This record gives sequence, structure tokens and C-alpha cells, in this order.
Amino acid sequence: MMIAPVLAQDASTATTGIKLSGDQPIQIDADKLVVHDNEGTATFTGNVTVVQGATLLKAGSMIVYYVKGPKKDTTGAAPADAPKTTGVAGAGAQDIDHLEVNDKVYVKSEDQVATGDHGTFDMKTEVLVLTGNKVVLSQGDNVAVGCKLTAQLKTGEAQLESCKSGQTGRVSIVVAPKNAPKN
Repeated sequence: MMIAPVLAQDASTATTGIKLSGDQPIQIDADKLVVHDNEGTATFTGNVTVVQGATLLKAGSMIVYYVKGPKKDTTGAAPADAPKTTGVAGAGAQDIDHLEVNDKVYVKSEDQVATGDHGTFDMKTEVLVLTGNKVVLSQGDNVAVGCKLTAQLKTGEAQLESCKSGQTGRVSIVVAPKNAPKN
């Protein structure tokens, strides 16, 4: 999800972009956590911070939706070989289905930053969607502004949509020259 290649900059200066990875632990900190075991959700509120590898996500609130557990047999017991998905403490990244974040969403990875009002991240498809009145994607001095950012984290492809539908909506991009003087 690199701005530089999207804006026809030299691809050799590109970085890896925003990404989450199932092979690294996820650390979540918040002011409050409420676990709804029956619904398979955990709601984090107040100064939510999520760190995984080089990626940092901040938001006012986040709901984690866990993969639904296996169906129970007639005795009410899960099959013996079924994976355990009890509560937030026993759930690993592979048990998370998707995340919803709200209230001043901030995502930083490597040298890219994306901000918006609301966001979703699907762990299976590795698709991040940020929406809001002003969604900003920046890499160094390069800045792109719209109202909906869809990032395919597996491929690095990003699509930024305008705030208005049809031909009247516009996406705004500012590209800094490669050899601009630093102040």
C-alpha cells in the first residue's frame, strides 16, 4: 500500500507499507475491556492501542470479532479435536475473524500513516478499510486525501475514493519532489 508507486515515483524507494501478520503476537491495550463470550466479541474502549510487529493502530474503541467455535454435539460438548477459542485470553491472531475500530483511527506501519474516523480489518482476506469525512494516507511528504481507503495488505494495492459519488468527487494528492530541499 505504498503511495510512491501509486504516484509514479521511483519504485526502488518504496517500503513495505501497512501490514498485519498472523505470525507475530498482537498486543492490545485499552482503558476498558468487556468480553461477550456468547457473541464471540471483545470490546476495547478508551485509548485503544494495538501493536503487531512494526504496525501500530490507535483508536477510541475497537470490537474484536472471534471466529465462531465448533458446533456442539447433542450432549453440549464440542468435539475433542476442535480448536479451543475461549474468551480473549485464549484467542490468538488466528482466532480473530475481524476488527472494527472507531473514533479517530490512526494506523502506522514503516513510513506510512493512514487516518480516518472508522475502520475495519478482515484477518482472512487481509483487507483494511478506513472511512470518514477525511481519510489521509501519507508517506513522508507525500499525502493523499479522500473519504474511503481500501488496502489489500497481501498485495500492497490501495484504492482511495473521493468523498462524493459520481464525476463531481475528487481525490487530492500532493507529491513532494524527490530532491526537494529539507528545511
